[in-house]
Amino acid sequence: MTSQRRFGTTTVSAVGLGAMPLSLRDGGPIDHDRAVETIHAALDAGITLLDTADIYAPSWDTMGHNEALIATALQSWPGDRGRVVVATKGGIRRGPGESWGRDGSYEYLRERVEKALVNLKVDSLDLFCLHRPDRTRTFAAQVEALQRLQDEGLVTSLGVSNANVEEIAIAVEVLGEGGLAAVQNEFSPRFNQTSLDELRFCGEHGIAFVAYSPLGQGNYAKSLGERFEVIAETARRHGVTPQQVTLAWELALGEHVIVIPGATRPASAVDSAAAMTLSLDADEVAAISRRLLASEVVHG
Repeated sequence: MTSQRRFGTTTVSAVGLGAMPLSLRDGGPIDHDRAVETIHAALDAGITLLDTADIYAPSWDTMGHNEALIATALQSWPGDRGRVVVATKGGIRRGPGESWGRDGSYEYLRERVEKALVNLKVDSLDLFCLHRPDRTRTFAAQVEALQRLQDEGLVTSLGVSNANVEEIAIAVEVLGEGGLAAVQNEFSPRFNQTSLDELRFCGEHGIAFVAYSPLGQGNYAKSLGERFEVIAETARRHGVTPQQVTLAWELALGEHVIVIPGATRPASAVDSAAAMTLSLDADEVAAISRRLLASEVVHG
């Protein structure tokens, strides 16, 4: 298993950092200094992909909070900023009273890109994803809006998130083979029945499949060893955590797979990064797949 994966026009670490819980979580954002320390710990551990979005913020009127946090962390990090890729997303509206909606229009996406450039303190976004499909517009029109932003030099690489196989195929048709850098969808032991098809489709077309919530959402991640004995057994055999085994298994499903577990503590980020050095043999991968990809997987 390689620790580097192709991501658009560049390569990134197979394990990235999902930065959402540093800004958007029950109980409010993580303490600023601890959040910066968590990002620094991830970078020091070899993670070179940071994932964010405009809506990752404590409230509707602080949109862009997470993007700005990442910029601050990168500015104070002594390492090589040039090798770090920041992926952000737009297309979900968040307004007064915490009203939520979707807008995949060129005008709205351009507005969000311009704000992301300011928040991240860059001249061009490394990767910009349509966060969720806007069902009031054709998917092709939304991808064309992304392409226009790329043509204008505001975005280097393009992606879509929370898209099904049909929508991914439309994006490939609009952008051409090789034009869609990444698809970011939920994939975990808890949720994979539909996203497995999307993972496989991306592999067939050379698209990075970025698995968010790869350990499961909420407290699910903490109980992976208790929920799945095959994960616990594998973890004991290698002397690692069940979380590392889970991430390593997901990475073994394809050289195009990237995982972006969240973290709110430096130790969690470091533990996740260690999955890049954990090699599971074919029998271990097959045994975990038989259990986790089976129809009887429990959704708790």
